Amino acid sequence: MPDTTPNPPFEPTAPGGLVHTYLAYDPKHFPSPLAPPPNLAGAAFEHMLAFGSMSEFTDEQIANAIHLDPSMFSRMGPSLDSLMAMLRERRAKILATHETEAAKKQARSQVREQKSQIEPPREHKDEFRRAADREQIRDLERLWDKQKDEQSEFSLGILNLMERLGEQYQIDALASKYDFTGRTPMDVPKALEIKEELETIDRLLDQLKTAAQNAQLAVIDMEALSEFAQDGEMENLNALQQQVQDYLREEAARQGLEQSSRGYSLSPQAYRLFQRKLLAEIFSELEAARSGRHRGPIAGEGPVELQRTKPYEFGDPVAGLDIVQSIANAASRATDLVGAETKSVPENQGLETNAGTLAPKTTDFSKQRSVARSISVTIDDLEIHRTRNSPRCATAVLLDMSGSMRQGAQYVNCKRMALALDGLIRTEYPGDFLAFFEMYTLAKRRPVNELPALMPKPVTIFQSQVRLRADLSNPDVSELRLPQHFTNIQHALRLARQTLAVQDTPNRQVILITDGLPTAHFEGPHLYMLYPPDPQTEEATMREAMLCAREGITINIFLLPNWNQSHEDVQFAQRLAETTRGRVFFTGGKDLDRFVLWDYVSQRRKIIG
Repeated sequence: MPDTTPNPPFEPTAPGGLVHTYLAYDPKHFPSPLAPPPNLAGAAFEHMLAFGSMSEFTDEQIANAIHLDPSMFSRMGPSLDSLMAMLRERRAKILATHETEAAKKQARSQVREQKSQIEPPREHKDEFRRAADREQIRDLERLWDKQKDEQSEFSLGILNLMERLGEQYQIDALASKYDFTGRTPMDVPKALEIKEELETIDRLLDQLKTAAQNAQLAVIDMEALSEFAQDGEMENLNALQQQVQDYLREEAARQGLEQSSRGYSLSPQAYRLFQRKLLAEIFSELEAARSGRHRGPIAGEGPVELQRTKPYEFGDPVAGLDIVQSIANAASRATDLVGAETKSVPENQGLETNAGTLAPKTTDFSKQRSVARSISVTIDDLEIHRTRNSPRCATAVLLDMSGSMRQGAQYVNCKRMALALDGLIRTEYPGDFLAFFEMYTLAKRRPVNELPALMPKPVTIFQSQVRLRADLSNPDVSELRLPQHFTNIQHALRLARQTLAVQDTPNRQVILITDGLPTAHFEGPHLYMLYPPDPQTEEATMREAMLCAREGITINIFLLPNWNQSHEDVQFAQRLAETTRGRVFFTGGKDLDRFVLWDYVSQRRKIIG
């Protein structure tokens, strides 16, 4: 008999079976695939601009130089939170267990006992009593330095007293820094051990907080953390650290950082990426003000064709002929001609009467069909594209790498400006010429790939007055033996003039970036290195600048601030600009890239317009 008992109402129950948790996916905090990657190339370049080398740029430095989103790595947040909670619990337990009064009393007692054991010599008795009463380690160190025998009983007693005082200082610092609420007394060794443990916990908490903010697991002292965490937690954290390191290595390779046994090297891809980011940062303030960086084109004879056209005139180049518009003009003229001939026929000429009806009269349309099939183009039909000029510029950038450029890291701003200027010309003005020159006691042309490694020359002479001369025609005189930290503007201008002279453009300029007066110059084969700056060097520099002006080379001087800059430095820059009809700009080092690039774009506007 079938069971007719009604089914009980459905009651929701807890889900049974296996509940799968996908640890690699967080639906709430999972990063967007369109999120920008970390700027590893920028971090590497900033390191190289500051230190001139990538040999010491390690995986840990890469991790410390960038900021990652911790949500990109699963389980990182919970893992770090649990470790921080464990450390806070350990710290609270220590503070609730111990007290410091016993350790403080013992430390003071040991200091008094050590004082009483020392018998100072008669000549140092008063000085020792004053230093011991003041309990200043610095005074005891001075007294110990006066002892002729470091192994004497008095000298060893002073060392022991300084050690006891150091322990007393540390215990006093422990009691003042942490709020102990326990009752278990500590002796001096135990108190010092607790102090070291608490400071390690504080340091690890700071490291874990930093890692939780930007996924910088490399900053965590894994060895110290292993003393507090359990094995499972450390394995999880080590796995997360390896995941972050693998991600950074893959991203570094994608952005052009190539790792070798000697460190990281920068590929051309990394150069271009850094230049694009640098230009975007420099021109970010201009984007809100106007839609473009250039004025409208100027019509006239030139190589760049415009969409607008004009009727052909005698002498116009046929290379700019608009064939489509010219044929359209001829077809339109032919159509108008046929229409005019048709209208000239009388109204009933094409009709004849047949049986009282009107019928079309047979007419020869071969002439019309012939005109439709063949179109003759005359000179009046021709259309020519309007054109505009696209002037070409040649620029030489002189980068001061003398010893004074190390002050305030001015050399970093110079190199950043040079890389940005190279990126600007490559992207916006690919037809322009750009050359870079390193300026120190001598001057040398440098390719753009060597710019990040340039560093200010170390100062090797510290006398207040220097008067040196070197005959470079002598084969025994090597450049490496010369002091490198002087500033030879004359030689740099000469190399720039010789380089720009062969460029087929009337628009030639020199961008001179320096922080003061020249201190070196050539007279024939003889190199003079004179400090303080000498009028003889200034005259030689002015003569070379005048040669640049005669060849139509504009000199733009960017004078950087320096701690020892005087009014004479400013006057020299003004005289140089006035004599050569150039320009001088006074700007801070951090804004140098913006000033130089804005001026270059402004100069382009002036040439075009």
